[in-house]
Amino acid sequence: QAHLVESGGGLVQPGGSLRLSCAASGFSFENFLMSWYRQAPGKTRELVAQIRADDLPIYTDPAKGRFTIARDNTKETVSLQMNNLQPEDTAVYYCNAAWWQSNYWGQGTQVTVSS
Repeated sequence: QAHLVESGGGLVQPGGSLRLSCAASGFSFENFLMSWYRQAPGKTRELVAQIRADDLPIYTDPAKGRFTIARDNTKETVSLQMNNLQPEDTAVYYCNAAWWQSNYWGQGTQVTVSS
C-alpha cells in the first residue's frame, strides 16, 4: 500500500527557512513524478514544485529562486528546501506521487510564516 508522510513544517519568521521532507513507501518510487503542492486557507491547492524521475526539477513562479526540490531514490524521499519565506507562503504543504494512473497524497504538513 502506497504511503507518503510529510514532515518538517512549523512556524518561522519572515525571511526564514524550512526544509520539508516526504518519506515514501509501498510503490516504485524511482518511476514516479514527485511534487509538492500547497493549500492556503480559503484557496485551492496549487503546485509548488516537481521533480521528474530523471531528476529534472520544475518550479512554479512562487517557488522560483527561493525553493529547491530534491529526491533521493535510495532513501525514497523527496525534500523541499524553502528559503526567504514570506507570510504568503503560509499553507498546508502536501507531497504527491504520480505515474500513469497512480496518484498518491500525503496528509500534509503546516507551514506558518509570521512574525
